Amino acid sequence: MSINYPIKFEPILKEKIWGGEKLAKLFNKKSDKKNIGESWEISGVNRNVSVVANGKLKGESLENLIVIYRDALVGKKVFQEFSYEFPLLIKFIDAKEALSIQLHPDDALAKERHNSFGKTEMWYVMQADEKSKLIVGFKKDSNRDEYLKHLHNKSLLEILNVDIVKEGDVYFIPTGRVHAIGAGVLLAEIQQTSDITYRIYDWDRVDDRGHHRKLHTTNALTAINFKAQENYNTDYETELNKTSNIIDCQYFTTNFIAINKQLKMDHTAKDSFVIYMCVYGNVTFHYGEENDSETLTKGETLLIPAMLKEFSISSENDAKLLEVYIK
Repeated sequence: MSINYPIKFEPILKEKIWGGEKLAKLFNKKSDKKNIGESWEISGVNRNVSVVANGKLKGESLENLIVIYRDALVGKKVFQEFSYEFPLLIKFIDAKEALSIQLHPDDALAKERHNSFGKTEMWYVMQADEKSKLIVGFKKDSNRDEYLKHLHNKSLLEILNVDIVKEGDVYFIPTGRVHAIGAGVLLAEIQQTSDITYRIYDWDRVDDRGHHRKLHTTNALTAINFKAQENYNTDYETELNKTSNIIDCQYFTTNFIAINKQLKMDHTAKDSFVIYMCVYGNVTFHYGEENDSETLTKGETLLIPAMLKEFSISSENDAKLLEVYIK
C-alpha cells in the first residue's frame, strides 16, 4: 500500500514540575497546561501514541499506520527488527528549572526489569540562557562507594561533569551515563522508544502537594557507568547545503543540514523512515509528481515514509535541520 507524503503529527505536550513557557512562546505549541516541559513529536509509547496532523491520513495513529503500511512506512529491515513498535521517541524539551540527575538502563536491564527497550539518547541544544548548564558524566573515574558517599551528602556535583552550553552543542547520552538538563536549556532529544528513567537526585524539591518525586537509588546502582571521558560535547563539522553526520550509533543516525537554497534528497540507499526536526528557520519539502509541498518551521517535526525516496528541501533564508534514521 502507498504512503507517499511527509507526515506531521500532533504534539503530545507534557506538564512537568521543571517545565516552562518556551515551547508555547517560541514554537507555538498550544496548550491550556502550565509548565510544559516536553513536546513528544513522534511517539509510539504505550498510551502516548502520536496521531497524524496532516494530509489524507489525518487522525490516524502511528500505531495503526505501522499495522497498515508496515515496511512501506518504516523500512523492511526496521520492520523485521521492531515489528509493530516504532523504535524512536522524538522530543523537544524546555527546562525552566533543572531536571533531576538521572540515568537510563541498557536494553538487557530494561527488558529484564520493565519489559522495555533501554534508552540511549542524544541532545541538540536549540537555545540556552546565559551560563545555562548540562550535567553529563563523571569528572574522573568513580566507583560505587564514592558515588554513594556523595549521594548521601548531597554533593554529587563535586564528582560530576558540568558544562556551560550554547546553541548547536550536541551531547550523546549512552545508557548508564549520569546526566541532567540544567535550567534555561531548550533542546531537541532523539532517543530509543523508552520511558524508563532512574532518578537519583531531585534537588530536594517537592510538588504542589508537598511530595518528593520517587528516587530509584537501588535500580540505578547496577546501571551506572562510573567511567569518565575527557570530553562529553560531540565535535562535528558543518558545510552549508550539505549533510553532515553528528551521531552514528546502533539505535539511530543523526545528521545536521544547514540550508539556504533548494537541495535534492535521494534516500534510495536507506531502508528506513527519515525524520526531520527543524531547529532553526523554516523550510519547504517538495515531493510527488505534482510538486506537492509541506512546510516545516522551527520546533516542528515530520516523518518521511521509507517508500518516499526522492524529494527536495528548500529555504529562502538560513535554516537548520536534524535528519534522523536507522541504518
